[in-house]
Amino acid sequence: MKPIEANKTSHPHKGKDNSTLRLVAWETTRNCNLSCIHCRAAATQGPYSGELDTESSFRLLDQIAQVGQPIIILTGGEPLLRQDIFEISAYGTKKGLKMVMAPNGTMITESNAKQMADAGIKRISISIDGAEKESHDSFRGVKGAFEGALRGIQLAKEAGIEFQVNTTITKTNLDQIPKIQDLAIELGAVAHHIFLLVPTGRGKYIVDQEITAAEYESTLNWFYDQRGKTPLQLKATCAPHYYRILRQRAKQEGKTVSYKTHGMDAVTRGCLGGTGFCFISHTGIVQPCGFLDLNCGDVTKKSFGDIWNHSDVFLSLRNYDNLKGKCGKCEFKRVCGGCRARAYEATGDYLAEEPLCSYQPVSTK
Repeated sequence: MKPIEANKTSHPHKGKDNSTLRLVAWETTRNCNLSCIHCRAAATQGPYSGELDTESSFRLLDQIAQVGQPIIILTGGEPLLRQDIFEISAYGTKKGLKMVMAPNGTMITESNAKQMADAGIKRISISIDGAEKESHDSFRGVKGAFEGALRGIQLAKEAGIEFQVNTTITKTNLDQIPKIQDLAIELGAVAHHIFLLVPTGRGKYIVDQEITAAEYESTLNWFYDQRGKTPLQLKATCAPHYYRILRQRAKQEGKTVSYKTHGMDAVTRGCLGGTGFCFISHTGIVQPCGFLDLNCGDVTKKSFGDIWNHSDVFLSLRNYDNLKGKCGKCEFKRVCGGCRARAYEATGDYLAEEPLCSYQPVSTK
């Protein structure tokens, strides 16, 4: 689908209350030593040109700190392939930002695990997409990725760094999710974050592995049922329907909705793209999220604060009345919002209704 021109919001002022910056995912490099079949960036061993240098990285962190004190996710590619990654981490820590990292685990050593801790990295996320090496290595595109991830986790633990397990759910590993969660507990993870496949980057080529709307609903209800059964903090990402399910299930059970609304496992709202979250590419392009390929501004040409506060795309996303189709009519639109990246990939309109939602709104407003 050919990208369409960015939608303009008719009432930008309505979005101002929905712009507290909570999370920034920064693609510090696109270089990677793996070749994951779902990769948003279709990352490979580079080099890639135009990456922000050390001084530019410091300036970016200065500008982010002027907007708020969000969690900064140093991601990639593989962030450990960046030689100055610990300088960047330490600088962000000194600015009062909460610095975390998303390595794949295979490049963690005893030495750089200590460097992570010394630089103030509060947590790392390691993706485990199969309950055993065959399925994980197949997903990650490199033999030994599973054993490398487990080894990296152990070294991080020994350095005193907490870790969470991330899992991207597809048809190929849907039946393994309970076993992956058990493995996360066995390994000593503090959290399990599940991600529903968004068909961008290499993910477009495995769109046939995307689960159906019915499987989506069933999986998220299973995930809800794990609350209270596991020591892990649980969070669903790129799965905004979960925030509807939280409320529906709590109401059915006569309970008050109770969930964490701060910290690294904060359960706040479904789609955070452009509202509480944004993505910054390796060249400094700001997007609502890594899967929604819309250029909202370039930090090498204007300040991050100017982009965050004034981008037309961000302002339109912060006004939930701009949502179209059944998402616009849905009584849960302020807590769910539908995946804007899936809507964009399916229709070319990031405000269109979420294509993988089976729920029919009660509201007609």
